[in-house]
Amino acid sequence: MEKTYSTEIENLEDLDKYLGKEIGISEWFDMSQDEVNKFAELTEDKQWIHIDQEKAAKYSPYKKTIAHGFHILSYASQVVFQTLKLNNIALAVNYGLEKVRFPNATPAESKFRGKVSLINIEQVTNDRDSIWLSAVLAYREGYIPILDKAESQLSESRSSEYEKENVFFDLVQEYLETAPDYFTTRQLFLGTKLITPYE
Repeated sequence: MEKTYSTEIENLEDLDKYLGKEIGISEWFDMSQDEVNKFAELTEDKQWIHIDQEKAAKYSPYKKTIAHGFHILSYASQVVFQTLKLNNIALAVNYGLEKVRFPNATPAESKFRGKVSLINIEQVTNDRDSIWLSAVLAYREGYIPILDKAESQLSESRSSEYEKENVFFDLVQEYLETAPDYFTTRQLFLGTKLITPYE
């Protein structure tokens, strides 16, 4: 288990010395179902995949509720605060994000943490080969930023099950038995409770 640590940089001009280097690993954060529910209320994103544990266990490919991607992303500032201390500045402003993606889900009742490296986005554009080389060297040193064998098998198994059957078939079939002759997609989603109307 990698230990938590941070880097202290005396002046803004010294940042260049840390380009291409890992500068810190944050503490573990708890993502409880209660926290997920609070975020759902705050943002009014109340999809069942986040807040309905019973339905998620039955129909979600993750077999449990998951945190909102933007909820996890909102911890970015705290991760930076824990991993980088920059002295001799009056304030820091969040300038924005580049190409944010959510390639995997964070289940409720789990823990997560952040690992931070400092890169120059102009250098990323102009010198992609050096980044690939860094990834290869990190791999040769034993760092494998992918699922281990057991996790990979579990992921493939769950994906395979999800692909073989339509997890929404029973819900839709039940709705169709009592549905009117004409209905909208929204009525279908509401009738099957695949979406929840905002209150």
